[in-house]
Amino acid sequence: MSSIGKLMKQATRMQQQMERVQQELASKTVEGVAGGGSVKVVARCDQTLQSIKIAPEAVNPADVPFLEELVLTAANQALTAAKETANREMGAVTQGMSIPGLI
Repeated sequence: MSSIGKLMKQATRMQQQMERVQQELASKTVEGVAGGGSVKVVARCDQTLQSIKIAPEAVNPADVPFLEELVLTAANQALTAAKETANREMGAVTQGMSIPGLI
């Protein structure tokens, strides 16, 4: 088999592995927490949010900006953890190759 044929076969195999990992990432979740656990955000490793939980004691109508900040902090933590997980798992497939636009 020519070197181009081997390269094409390797690229096809890598593409199949990447598609499998992306499907697995869509079902993996990570959590971000703020306010000592009063706000929890669960994100999927495909960069989407799954849920937001707010403890009743965190809800104070007089201090909505504080609650908004807690939600934002927890969401950003969860999305950062999701991205790190996705990068780690895709990196295992690409073996450290930097392929723009994959994640």
